[in-house]
Amino acid sequence: MLDRSTWALLRRLTGWLDQFKDCFGHRAQHVSLRQYVDGLLGDSARKSMSAMLDRISEPTSYQAFQHFITHAPWDAEGVWRRLRAVVPERTGILILDETSFPKSGPHSVGVARQYCGALGKVANCQVAVTAALWTGQRAWPMGAALYLPEGWTTDPARCAAARIPTTVRFQEKWRLALTLVHRTQAAGVTVTAVVADAEYGDNHTVRHTLDRLRLPYALGISPTLTMFRGTPTLRIDRRQAPPRTRRAGWPDQEAISVRALSDALSARAWKRVQWRNGTNPPWVAHFAAIRVTPATEWRPRRLAPEVWLLCERGLGPTGRRKHYLVSLPASAPLTQIVRLAHHRWAIEQHYQDLKTELGLDHFEGRSYPGWQHHIAISAVAYAFVQSERRRTHKGVPLTFPQARAFVQEIFTGLLFASRPRYMQWMKRAEQRFRQLRI
Repeated sequence: MLDRSTWALLRRLTGWLDQFKDCFGHRAQHVSLRQYVDGLLGDSARKSMSAMLDRISEPTSYQAFQHFITHAPWDAEGVWRRLRAVVPERTGILILDETSFPKSGPHSVGVARQYCGALGKVANCQVAVTAALWTGQRAWPMGAALYLPEGWTTDPARCAAARIPTTVRFQEKWRLALTLVHRTQAAGVTVTAVVADAEYGDNHTVRHTLDRLRLPYALGISPTLTMFRGTPTLRIDRRQAPPRTRRAGWPDQEAISVRALSDALSARAWKRVQWRNGTNPPWVAHFAAIRVTPATEWRPRRLAPEVWLLCERGLGPTGRRKHYLVSLPASAPLTQIVRLAHHRWAIEQHYQDLKTELGLDHFEGRSYPGWQHHIAISAVAYAFVQSERRRTHKGVPLTFPQARAFVQEIFTGLLFASRPRYMQWMKRAEQRFRQLRI
């Protein structure tokens, strides 16, 4: 007999998945969607297809289960569009980042020797560019794109083996990230700011695009990037200017590297700032902020907008240095600049929850459609758990693992209820354990 809370959760899950019915062709795919989400939310430690299927209360055949992910002709981007449309929280900071999936062999789509964040070194892995909406309490997945190195888009044999569509072309990670920004805004989500690391902050096209979209940003940058102090004047002196710049003008000051600017700051420029990432203990570091103009973006008679260069220095004489470009107004206080730059911490928790709780990196398929399908359905399951977190338990907000554990407990109960032999086996095991203790 199922209790009231179990029935209520099952109704909420059914209502959540019903919103995605139009993304699938026929009833068999609707059933497979429910089963795959059940598997991701279930208690199998490994989220491979066979392990998930063993822990589903109403399993289908393995061939049908696998076909839904690897070969069924449903559009993963259609599922993402629907997910962005139904996410209940519609305003927040968009975090652009990438996550990696270590692989042992060379056959999984997109795998290559490249930097693997999961291992902290160059290794054999896949890399996905992602976007997540951070509301201050919860992160919501907005999209994910598999980065395909050029060798995967120019080799016909590889494309055929991985079933990469002929329309897919090589795109740099920053292009994939900007596509996710546009798709998020097209879904009617209000993006209050964009944060990302130096992979995107070093790219002037990313910064120019965000400026054009009027999106404030806080982007990590490399210390070798060059800046002008404040806003330089473009001077025109036909007697001294090189022929190519006599009509265009050129800045009246030399560009300086971020590292040199940071090193030249006086001791009085650095302020001790404390901030907190969610419910974690507070962090403390020294910060300095000055107004600069990126030197890599000036054009004839036109300069990039002036922004904040935020310099961070860990406590102690050898504290680690970090640098950011932050496009908040010149009147913004230092604490506000620091807080925006450090919102990016939420993406690490986002990845940890997806991988630890839902097995995002457990997919064993090798094809491009299979990878896309698995990631999209994982995002649907993740968003359902996030929606459950909005339902506070006894007035106390739940963490993602707590909400996930509650859902898992109910699915485990359903599994045992549907398979009486499991319960009989558990009772025999408990009796045997008691006898051994005696």
